Amino acid sequence: MIWNKPKQPADPQQGTAAAPKKGGAAAFAKKNWKWLVPVAIVVLAGGWWLLKPKSAKPANVDTSYTEVMPETRDVSNTLSVTGTLNPANTYSVKSLVSGKVLTGSFEEGDIVEEGTVLYTVDSSDATTKVEQAAITLQQAQRSYDKTVDRQYVRAEVAGVVSSLKVNKGDEVKSGQEVAVVRDSSKMNLVLEFPAADAANFSVGQTAEVTLDGTFEVLPGTITAVTGTDALSTGNLLTRTVTLSVSNAGGLTTAQAATATVNGVSSIAAANFQYQAERTLTALTSGTVTAINVREGGNVNKDDIILTLSGEELTESIQSASETLRGAELSMQNMQDTMDNYTITSPISGTIIEKNAKVGDALSTGSDLCTIYDLSYLEMTIKVDELQVSSLKVGQSVQVTADAVKDKTYEGLVTRVSMKGDTSGGTTTYPVTVRIDETTGLRPGMNANAEIVVAQAKNALTVPNAAIVRGSYVLVRQDSPSAVNADASMSAPEGYVYVQVKTGVSDDNYTQVTSGLSESDTIAYDPSSVSSDSYYDDGGYDYSDGEVIGGTENAADVAEGGEEMLPEETENAEEPAADAEEPAEGIDPAEAGAVVVN
Repeated sequence: MIWNKPKQPADPQQGTAAAPKKGGAAAFAKKNWKWLVPVAIVVLAGGWWLLKPKSAKPANVDTSYTEVMPETRDVSNTLSVTGTLNPANTYSVKSLVSGKVLTGSFEEGDIVEEGTVLYTVDSSDATTKVEQAAITLQQAQRSYDKTVDRQYVRAEVAGVVSSLKVNKGDEVKSGQEVAVVRDSSKMNLVLEFPAADAANFSVGQTAEVTLDGTFEVLPGTITAVTGTDALSTGNLLTRTVTLSVSNAGGLTTAQAATATVNGVSSIAAANFQYQAERTLTALTSGTVTAINVREGGNVNKDDIILTLSGEELTESIQSASETLRGAELSMQNMQDTMDNYTITSPISGTIIEKNAKVGDALSTGSDLCTIYDLSYLEMTIKVDELQVSSLKVGQSVQVTADAVKDKTYEGLVTRVSMKGDTSGGTTTYPVTVRIDETTGLRPGMNANAEIVVAQAKNALTVPNAAIVRGSYVLVRQDSPSAVNADASMSAPEGYVYVQVKTGVSDDNYTQVTSGLSESDTIAYDPSSVSSDSYYDDGGYDYSDGEVIGGTENAADVAEGGEEMLPEETENAEEPAADAEEPAEGIDPAEAGAVVVN
């Protein structure tokens, strides 16, 4: 609204004539002055607000740029994490038995090999129990053997099966006769000789045996002579002499014979006897399931002639087997317990702590000593879920410790866990690092591990601040790569934006794999460097909500603002100084003079 000042009348009379009549405006104002005064005040205030001078605003926004050329250098992306050093292996030795410590000659700091005897404990009570267990085992073994052997009928002597009294499938009872085995290879002849002469006979002495009827003479050998005299018919003192005669097959128990030893004849003839004859019986009831030798067949001693089976026999064997197994386990447990009275080192390492000494009374579970394997050290670091995928087994690790100044140790990634730990909405994964050369290091020390997750040699690089929006670089218009300018991007006068492909980044520089050449001249605002975390794929992560290019030229990402390049911000509408003041644009060409450092 525009306010116009009323013109003065040229003629005073005209003014008088034009004056309102009595009872006009003056009368109206006089009559309604109570509500006209507030209205007048409001109107005057509004007029002052509309007509007040506008506040001064900068006519230009200057941004200082630094011009540089891309440089070739080595770039590496390093992950740095802290952790605690641990021994390769730790073992706490505990007592598995109770008793008095008899020996324990090692000390803290001693280096021991696996299997080295550390302690011996009194085992007198355990020794007695082992002997008892051994006796029980022997008894169980004999019982089992006898039970199992009851299913077989064995030849008690070597010879010929002269009689087989059962067939396969027959049912037999315990003690039933099933076969007869005879040894007829030699025949025995038992004769009476005069006691006075027989007293001079000896075992192994030869004799002449004369067969009755044929008077055939066969050689014989004395196998036994009784040591006492006996009174025979006619009141003659005699001694019994047993002779052995080889049987070519013609001798039987029906054949009788006499004998002469050193010219002394036997008193009377006697029939031959088999050298051995056994009648075999079944040791248990059952069914004949197998016959291994037929009548007339030759067998050796303990050969199985037939096999029996039955439910009762099977149950007996099973019971005996279980009893035997129980005795074996008991014996094994007692032997293991005996071994526990001699305590050896489970690993090779260094004695870190000794808790028991000679004379101490131990109880089961008592702490004896602690051993560290210090052949190498390990540290477990926790790696963020965004970075763990860049790690793998075999990667080299640079390890430093505050306790060892000016020394870097070489480590190796030996394990990258697939199981993560989530806390506060962030997931980390345990990564194990092994350090073989450990001079100066000790378990428990804090150490820092630096792992190169990506690197590039002789790479074309630009400062990190030169990369805007993740893939654009401000290039001078006379640069060779300016021909690839992105026309959609607004740039200061004399410059263009070129899209590039980035590679590995470190804290200061980013590799450019395409889009720039060494002959280009680029420009960037040094003050726009943020704490973004760069990765080897060219992307970056906002760690504090700040955008490369400066907070004054972009919306705050943390507040949900939209990221904008500096020039885009300058071309956008700027908030007015007053509520009614319209925003005014700024020419990108006037946005800032380039300052070449």
